This record gives sequence, structure tokens and C-alpha cells, in this order.
Amino acid sequence: MNRRDFMKTGGIVLGGSLFPYQMASALHSQTEGPIKVGVIGCGDRGKGVMHVMSRMPEQFDIIAVCDVMDFRLDQTYKAFPKHKFKTYKQYEKLVEDKSIDAVIIATPLNMHFAPAKAALEAGKHVYLEKTMTYSIPEAMGLIKIVKDKPSLTLQVGHQYRYTPLYYKVKEMIQSGYLGKITQIDSRWDRNWNWKRPVPDPSLEKIINWRMYKDYSGGLPAELLSHQIDFINWAFETHPDTIIGTGGIDNYHDGRETFDNVQLLLRYEKEEMIGNFGATCSNAREGYSFSIKGTQGTVELLMNEGYFYPEKERMEELQIVDGVSGATKLTWKDGKGIPILEEKTKDGTWYALEDFYKSIQTKAMPASNVLSGATTATCIHLANHSLFNKSIESWKPEYNYI
Repeated sequence: MNRRDFMKTGGIVLGGSLFPYQMASALHSQTEGPIKVGVIGCGDRGKGVMHVMSRMPEQFDIIAVCDVMDFRLDQTYKAFPKHKFKTYKQYEKLVEDKSIDAVIIATPLNMHFAPAKAALEAGKHVYLEKTMTYSIPEAMGLIKIVKDKPSLTLQVGHQYRYTPLYYKVKEMIQSGYLGKITQIDSRWDRNWNWKRPVPDPSLEKIINWRMYKDYSGGLPAELLSHQIDFINWAFETHPDTIIGTGGIDNYHDGRETFDNVQLLLRYEKEEMIGNFGATCSNAREGYSFSIKGTQGTVELLMNEGYFYPEKERMEELQIVDGVSGATKLTWKDGKGIPILEEKTKDGTWYALEDFYKSIQTKAMPASNVLSGATTATCIHLANHSLFNKSIESWKPEYNYI
């Protein structure tokens, strides 16, 4: 059996089913557009979303931007010279603009809840960057607001729920193709202090908000939440116990959030352990994500993934001969089975396609207020464990789904 035959018959391909972004594409000829959008938060992520939206003119028209810092607004105008945006420095004024249908919120984490609440109450659809909220009470508050506004869409920026690669891995997991899964190992490492240049010392905490507890959930929220959210989604679960350890181990520069963390999540129903770690002091592994089952392992990067069968499954598939003793590196050089042959687009594109579809059809997006609240709760408990050296347990009131 060669790789192409394996991809057709091995249980990886979705047998003709549609990904969320494909369903969105099918709607284009049946819907009116584009949706008028206002962007709240014009930092790197806000402008990044805008760049993707600008390549989707049939779906989105960005007509307004908002940021508390003048130089961010100036940067946005320079980055999009062909656009003429309305400019706001207060999000309250932007959401009052009746010409705006939807808002993108890409602010520091501590400022997610207030503009999302204001936008929903003003009748706007909301695309809210991850992690959904800074705290558990805020997550519960957004659930209540969305339930009271059933015609509005609130989508959370956990993009793995839309990309073809991760969607297929979810299918592999749920079909039992990997066998009994007991271990998740993931990292998101870098060798950089994560700080941005500050033109004025008074702006330190506003610009480098990821470093400070009052603004940020640190590495768990900004990086590891993606992988944690994927496990919640792929297994339709949540952790029962969360243990975290970490510290400011390298960059003693006044930061408050840790530059080195390790989280251990126990999933009792699945009989599974999840290890999620990140450091700012070594980039060797970079991004890695391994899902380990009795029949094989999936190893994921951002835009590519490989399946590595266990010995018995290898012999069953007869993909190659004599590789049972091969090293991991040799497999990556060509003997692992690619989960996708084709290249994928930026994850934000797939997520925005679903945002458009959800607005048009009034359907709940794949990354929604309930799933967003679940992951936000995981991150809050993880940080509480990190800073208090405690073992955190899931409570019944966190069962939003």
C-alpha cells in the first residue's frame, strides 16, 4: 500500500464531508455582503487580521479602527494606504456607529470582556481574539449575554477548529484510528524576551502587556491556549485536574508573568495526560504537538502533520519495509505519512470564513462562547496553579457545554 492509497482508505480523509470553510464558500453566491467591520485594537494581531480581511473583499469591508494609542493608528494607516477608515480612540464610540455590522477585538486580554459586552449590547457581531476572557466570571458573563442575543455571532479566535489539518486530526482521534490515546505532549518555545520597543516609558505596560498580571494570562493564554483548546475540541472534553509550575527563570527585567512554564492536565474520563510547556529561553523545539496512541502517533507543526504507526500497525499497512528501528529524524525525512498533501492557508483565513458563514446563517461557530469559556477557564485555573503552587480541580459550574 502506497501513501496515496493509505490516504484514501486509511481513515484519515473525511469521506466527502465539508470543512467549515468549505461550507462558508458554498454560501457566497447566496448571501449579501460585504459585512461592515470595525477593528478594536491595532497592534500586531489586529493589523494581522486586517491584512487577511483585506484579501476577502466579498465578505468583509473594514470601515473603522480603534486604538488608545495614536502611533498605532498611524501605523494602521501606513499599513493600509488604500483604505479610508473612520478613527476612534474609545471603543464605546465605535460600537455606537450604526454603519458597523461586526467588530474584531484584538486588545490586551484584560480588555476583551468590556468591548465584547458593549458590542453585543449594541447589536454587533463579535470576533474576539483568544483567550476569550481574562477571568472565569467574565466568561460566564459573556455566555449570558450571547444567550440573550441569539441572532448575534460571537466567535473566538481559536483557529485550529477550522484548519483542514487539525480538522482531519480530530477525525482520526474520534474514529479511533490512533488506538487508545494516553499522552499529549506539546510545546511552544522561543528564545526571545517577548518584549516590544517602547517609545515612551509611560506606555510600558500598555505595549508590553503580556508581561504583566493585570493585563495578561502570560504564556498559557497567549500560546498554550491553542493546543489546550484543540484537545478540548478533538476529544469533546475538559481537564479534571490542572497542575502548573514555572517561574521568571531567565529575564529578570521587571516582568510579572513567567518566562518558563509547564502544565500537567489530567483528563480522567479519557484516561489521558496532557503536557503543555513553553519557555522564552530556548527555540530548539519551537512549536511541537504530539498525540500518542496505542496504534500510532500524530506529530503536528503549525501547517503540516505526520502519522507514525506503531510497529504492528506499520506491518499491517505495509507502507515501507524495515523501518521499525528507524529514528524519529529519518521518519521526518520522508517515511512518516503526511496527513495532508496540499498546503493550507493561514488559519485566520479559515476562521474568518466561518465567521462570515455564521453571521449569514445565524449558526453557532465552531469556536464559540461555550468552547471559548471552557478554554478560558482552563487557562485561568492553570495560572492560578502556577502562581499559587496549587492543584486546581474542575468544578461542575464550569460545565458550560
